[in-house]
Amino acid sequence: MFPMCRLALLGALLASAAGAQASTPTPAAGPTWEGQVIYQVMPDRFFDGNTANNVGVDRANLRAWHGGDLPGLTSKLPYIQNLGATAVWLTPVYRQQAANSFDTAAYHGYWPADFRDVDPHFGTLADFGAFVKSAHGAGMRVVLDQVINHFGYEAAAVKEHPTWFNGQKECDATTNKDVDCPLAGLPDLKQSNPEVRSLLLGNDDFWRGQGVDALRYDAIKHVERPFLRDLLAKDRAAGTWTLGEWFDADTGTVAEWQRAGFDSLFLFSLQTAMRLSVMGGSSLTNVANVLSRQGELPRPGEVALFLDNHDVPRFAQGSLFEDVGQARTRYGLRALMTLKGVPVIWQGTEIAMRGGADPDNRRDMRFENEWTPAERQVFETARDAIAVRKASQALSVGDQKLLPVPASLQDDLLLLTRQAGNERVLVAWHYGKNRKTYSIRLSTLGLGPDGQGLTRSLFAGQDAKMSVSGGWLHLSLPGEDAAVFGLR
Repeated sequence: MFPMCRLALLGALLASAAGAQASTPTPAAGPTWEGQVIYQVMPDRFFDGNTANNVGVDRANLRAWHGGDLPGLTSKLPYIQNLGATAVWLTPVYRQQAANSFDTAAYHGYWPADFRDVDPHFGTLADFGAFVKSAHGAGMRVVLDQVINHFGYEAAAVKEHPTWFNGQKECDATTNKDVDCPLAGLPDLKQSNPEVRSLLLGNDDFWRGQGVDALRYDAIKHVERPFLRDLLAKDRAAGTWTLGEWFDADTGTVAEWQRAGFDSLFLFSLQTAMRLSVMGGSSLTNVANVLSRQGELPRPGEVALFLDNHDVPRFAQGSLFEDVGQARTRYGLRALMTLKGVPVIWQGTEIAMRGGADPDNRRDMRFENEWTPAERQVFETARDAIAVRKASQALSVGDQKLLPVPASLQDDLLLLTRQAGNERVLVAWHYGKNRKTYSIRLSTLGLGPDGQGLTRSLFAGQDAKMSVSGGWLHLSLPGEDAAVFGLR
């Protein structure tokens, strides 16, 4: 249910805008996660549920272990459920190298030593099973991060199986430096080696056996393509949803890998555009330019959309002023929930946590009893925006059409429609600093016969209004915010 009363809705508006932008055919078979909202967790930085496993914990050091674990995550599932997320993505929890590298512990999970066991800092395999059971019992899906490019610097396998890895000789000889040379000096796996291939394929089977619903693949740019295609074919046959990370991927890269078998990739170009336009206060054409390429995507409804994550500075960090960062994060969260795709929220973004580059963007999560009133307001905005999206088929899974805003307004205004069946909504993003009323001819927007009526934004606590009369669309919008209006 929407958390507000809805006024009388428009009659015949958008009759000619029912069709979506053309897109290439959706690949046959494969699971769908369209309609899901994913919450990303780094377990070590989320919540400590078992102090007995706090070996080496130093919360004053952002490069050390901080004590968060699987029991803690399980205990906080009601929080994630209250926010409205339908799936939880965990950064890697398997056993890590014991030693530090570069004065940094393996708290993040990306320096594996044993892919088929849980690191003692996080708990046990039984703890993982309890988490999965609890998540599924709460109606939430589980996404596990999979590392397929490397082992940790100090992993025993590096010395025990030297033929598994590309060394300096292979790196010097290759023309494909991204794949055959180490990423950040990490021991680089040869996926074409039969033993490595068997290990990595078996890792997927192992975690599927633990109840995992989807796999997020790290650093796919650096993995051999023939292996990736075989891996994805096996995942698809098993009904496992796949999400790839190609850092800085644009629409063309996402489209390429969806055609190759990935269900989803992160659309980094949209994240960059939203950081510039929404948080940075620049022209909305940055966003419109990315959305205009949606037709290139084989499966636009599966693409992962995000404001920030554990590898980039916090979204709220884009402003020097905390209150501005909080206000614009509210804008960004509302805007994100209006778009076609699968929204991904990094822990703490729902309260506009701040933080610069790694590791500052990985500060410990804080919960309700520690929030300021302003942080609570951001959370309530996030929760409401997710609830509005989930209650609307048009916003959850509907087609998306970017409307042709007059050139004089393109910096300040972005308009799009979402439609599923007979349900239609109009989305408006407003860049202007202050409230403003816009009157635009329906014919200019490519919209059909006008009806009569008035509707307020479906988002709670937002004074945004829309009406139609005499062939004109009238919008009254608050400054720096995104609104959505229900249409009939």
